[in-house]
Amino acid sequence: QIAAEMTRLYLFLTAACIVTYLLLGMTGFDAVMHAFSTVSTGGFSNYDASFGRYLGAPEWAASVFMILASIPFIRMVQAMRGNFVPFWRDVQIRAYLRWIFYACAIIVVYRLLYVQQDARPAEVIRETVFNTISTFSGTGFSSTDITQWGHLPFAILIVCGLIGGCTGSTGCSVKVFRYLVLFEAVRVQVRRMHSPHRIYALRYEGRPLDKDVVDSVMAFFTLFMLSFGLLIVGLSLTGLHPKTALTAAWTAIANVGPAWGPEVSENGSIADFPLAAKWMMIFGMFLGRLELISVLVLFLPRFWQR
Repeated sequence: QIAAEMTRLYLFLTAACIVTYLLLGMTGFDAVMHAFSTVSTGGFSNYDASFGRYLGAPEWAASVFMILASIPFIRMVQAMRGNFVPFWRDVQIRAYLRWIFYACAIIVVYRLLYVQQDARPAEVIRETVFNTISTFSGTGFSSTDITQWGHLPFAILIVCGLIGGCTGSTGCSVKVFRYLVLFEAVRVQVRRMHSPHRIYALRYEGRPLDKDVVDSVMAFFTLFMLSFGLLIVGLSLTGLHPKTALTAAWTAIANVGPAWGPEVSENGSIADFPLAAKWMMIFGMFLGRLELISVLVLFLPRFWQR
């Protein structure tokens, strides 16, 4: 029943997104194409300029739907049943929205103070909010060249892509939940070092975390960062520029979408990449989308033994 309700919720969000895009001036085909891509956080556009063809109000609408698509669907199902308490109390949702706000605020301030002092604040805010949410949620739409924002905003967006959306959503990458568990584990470990004779329990939303959950999160982080690093090295060995290798590995394993570097065309195409680099990115996308362990276990001989 829950699965059926989540499916209906997905279809409802998609239909609402289509209607919203139509009301904001998109053609019928473009509205359907971009709505499915928005709600599935896929980021595919039928234009080389990605979402840059529809600036203004459509960007704000897309930002709202990208956020909705990257928070736990089960919480929205509960809200649709009339129970809003779990939604508002969900630590993961609050952290996700808070981190989006922090990232957007830092980038806007930096751009207005150091990069685009003469730009209109409203335009800077709109561009920043849309592209930050698109990267954070793993959607991958773009409406402008973010490499022109400066080094700090670029670094922040790379970090956002490595965080991703919430668990139980259509978002990709590591997910907010795992970072919250990691931060809690680090906090408890620091407290244990300060008071080694006291017992500290790892808690999430006020409830103790099972050791299996913590071990699973740590294993995932280790595998993710190791795979990310190996993919960067592998892409570099194919002859790609270091910046290209970094962003290509990032966009593949975190399932974000865009890449930047000398070998990437103006419309974001990687057609000029070496064939070996493309195969590596394909494997990286499988790893990231299927969350690593379920793919790597296929290479264990005992997995195939009866």
